[in-house]
Amino acid sequence: MKVALVDLLFPPHCVACQRLGAWLCDDCLAKIETISPPVCERCGLPLASTQDPRLCAPCRTKPHQLDRLLASAFHSGPLRTAIHQFKYEDFQSLAGPLGSLMAEGWARLAPGGPEPDVLVPIPLHPRRQRQRGYNQATLLARELGSRLGRPIDEATLIRTKATAPQVDLNARERQENVRDAFACRNDNLSGQQVMLVDDVCTTGATLESAAVALQSIGARSIWAYTLARARPNPPTVLANTT
Repeated sequence: MKVALVDLLFPPHCVACQRLGAWLCDDCLAKIETISPPVCERCGLPLASTQDPRLCAPCRTKPHQLDRLLASAFHSGPLRTAIHQFKYEDFQSLAGPLGSLMAEGWARLAPGGPEPDVLVPIPLHPRRQRQRGYNQATLLARELGSRLGRPIDEATLIRTKATAPQVDLNARERQENVRDAFACRNDNLSGQQVMLVDDVCTTGATLESAAVALQSIGARSIWAYTLARARPNPPTVLANTT
């Protein structure tokens, strides 16, 4: 109801270029740096033609809590602007077009692959959720779940630690910030193939911490899928742009 009322009072206009007609216009959609195969089977970053066809060099030695991490695009350009509006400016109307981008990315990145049993959005701490009024990861998971025909579990995984915002922290600080930040209320996801859903992956620390909580109740496998991810620094490979 709230989204429909906003659309009625404020006709859709592109959040990136202000053109009327859609929350993300065709021109800005075309500028989004989507990620396409071949990608690393562990971290999901694009692979250069000279690399191992399955794993990038860091993933051959670095331990991971996640079985696989994927993202539909890089966190840049119009998508970065849209995510900021969606997450911090109460533009919940963007859930539909951003969820569509995730569905298109899933079809591109995991065709014929194992489908998740259940989608689990990364939860906010209750205090943060009250302040914001909604959880952007939950809205994305609902949109993606409806397109993939998969159920959503919004109750099992909870955030028990009110962490500081990750945005100004380096990789090590991010990892410490979210250590033991999640827990599970029950073991309903035991034996399930779980797909964590979030808006942005920067270092993966939040997703890995959530994976630890799911492992503790016996989840069979844990993937993570985000709308966007930070570009590697320094960039070693380039994404396809469509």
